Amino acid sequence: MALTSTTITSWKLQEIVAHSSNVSSLVLGKSSGRLLATGGEDCRVNIWAVSKPNCIMSLTGHTSPVECIQFNSSEERVVAGSQSGSLRLWDLEAAKILRTLMGHKASICSLDFHPMGEYLASGSVDSNIKLWDVRRKGCVFRYKGHTQAVRCLAFSPDGKWLASASDDSTVKLWDLIAGKMITEFTSHTSAVNAVQFHPNEYLLATGSADRTVKLWDLEKFNMIGSSEGETGVVRSILFNPDGSCLYSGSENTLRVYGWEPDRCFDVVHVGWGKVSDLAISNNQMIAVSYSQNNVSWYIVDLNRVKKSGSVIQGLIEDKPIPAPISAMGTTLRRNYERPTTSCTGQEMKQSSEADRRSPEGERRSPSSEDEKEDKESSAEITNPEDYKEIFQPHSVISRTPPKITEPFPAPLDHSFSESVLEKPGPAVKIATPVIDRAGQLKGPITFSTPVQRVEPTVIAAAPRPVAVVTTSVTSPSRPVVTATKPKPSIGIILSTRNEPIGLTAGDFLSHARNANAGVMGDDEALAQIRKGHDTMCVMLTSRYKNLDTVRSVWASGDVKTSLDSAVSMNDLSIVVDILNIINLKPSLWKLDLCTSILPQIEELLQSKYESLLNRNPCDQEFCVRTKVL
Repeated sequence: MALTSTTITSWKLQEIVAHSSNVSSLVLGKSSGRLLATGGEDCRVNIWAVSKPNCIMSLTGHTSPVECIQFNSSEERVVAGSQSGSLRLWDLEAAKILRTLMGHKASICSLDFHPMGEYLASGSVDSNIKLWDVRRKGCVFRYKGHTQAVRCLAFSPDGKWLASASDDSTVKLWDLIAGKMITEFTSHTSAVNAVQFHPNEYLLATGSADRTVKLWDLEKFNMIGSSEGETGVVRSILFNPDGSCLYSGSENTLRVYGWEPDRCFDVVHVGWGKVSDLAISNNQMIAVSYSQNNVSWYIVDLNRVKKSGSVIQGLIEDKPIPAPISAMGTTLRRNYERPTTSCTGQEMKQSSEADRRSPEGERRSPSSEDEKEDKESSAEITNPEDYKEIFQPHSVISRTPPKITEPFPAPLDHSFSESVLEKPGPAVKIATPVIDRAGQLKGPITFSTPVQRVEPTVIAAAPRPVAVVTTSVTSPSRPVVTATKPKPSIGIILSTRNEPIGLTAGDFLSHARNANAGVMGDDEALAQIRKGHDTMCVMLTSRYKNLDTVRSVWASGDVKTSLDSAVSMNDLSIVVDILNIINLKPSLWKLDLCTSILPQIEELLQSKYESLLNRNPCDQEFCVRTKVL
């Protein structure tokens, strides 16, 4: 029987029993989207790989339920806060406890690692925020101002600010160097559950139990947008990696928002219940939720989600908003400058030495009591093979090129519908590739778990010629079925070609039913020409905006800073534009420029475009210079 031509938008990947008692907290690794840490009322922290059925590592030491967990940016360390107010920090690669931090008088309910230094922040039910130096094992600063529990913390991308969200309905912005509050946002009317900085611009997003998502300008410190379309409590928010849109997770629903003006591009109904965390990998959203001692993973294919274009819903104070003038808005904001780790750490150190308020006992050298507490903590490796694959030490040099990251395959079903209501189903046996923290494919595994079948949203897909990549899905009652996945039919796109990429002339010609009918109507012709117009406007506007930002830095004469600014935008097209300009004057190349651009050069060399692979004399000189490194 032939498969129907359908593509699903969301599906349930897996459900596991995570702890022997109720799960009390969890977090996804944001860098890879492949690592999960769960905390339970059994006082343990368990580490999992997404799509793998068995726990990799179990961390012990806490004597009360684990209420909050957080990975650092490299996902090599994890910190967990307990109901008693203690913090424990583990090194996952070394499989050992690093620090035990004491100081809070009530349960920990928010944590975040500083992006560039050995610091972390913690928020508690006691309404205090503490900044910890994990190397010195002490609290270097305490921020007071909230009147209720601090539910969420986030450092800015440049590491200079800290945003805190609280049950008191306020969001506060703290200057880490000055050691004081910069401003306070008070427009929410209920507890604020989520806060996140834009990856590039001076923009902050917040989500609240008042069913709104609000955006704040961090130059003028005012609210620039508020979306009123949520049907439930906003539990998690996440910017798209390129900063083009904002995802909001509430009960069973994912919404995609734009701003200036406020608009909702898409609404995806997912049966994930009360979603707890979101991450993005391979243009797929990985979401997790928990109930009692069970944890469930869900996948949303972002290729099937609208992130721009026409607005399907947009409300401000229950009034329809006007159509946007441009796809990305017209406001140009500052981008974050990312200083070196040593610089940021030195500034924070000087500030903490001059202005810190450290209550007695919070800042102290390691004592025998602390050493005893560390000895009572342990990291039990429950699956050595998985541990070695995922937490491969940095000292091991990979002798082969990195493998291409593979997205999670969608399940195959002949009877998908647009309903997202869960229906009982049999155990499903899935052969899934093992993917480590870096997104590298390690080999297939097979697991079997009873799941509640979720019927995701269906979007019809027109058939296209594709290269075959097989993904096997087996069920006890049916044979193996092989699915096809679209891939470019040409490995390398030639630099000399006489036709555009991704366009077929036949798409713009009339499909005559007979020899006499050869003219297409005006409306039909315009509809064909305007296909993808909104998406292209978003891309070009974003590129122009980013290039204008780089140009303003370039005009000051600082080539290194302008190149760093281009790299920080995570847009290879911008990097290519800047490299083309620098190559016009080879004398601009310096070793510090090579250090900044090497990772992007490596990624460009793996491109399918021949024009990026051919080296001109300027590229050869660049390679000669980089050999010095």
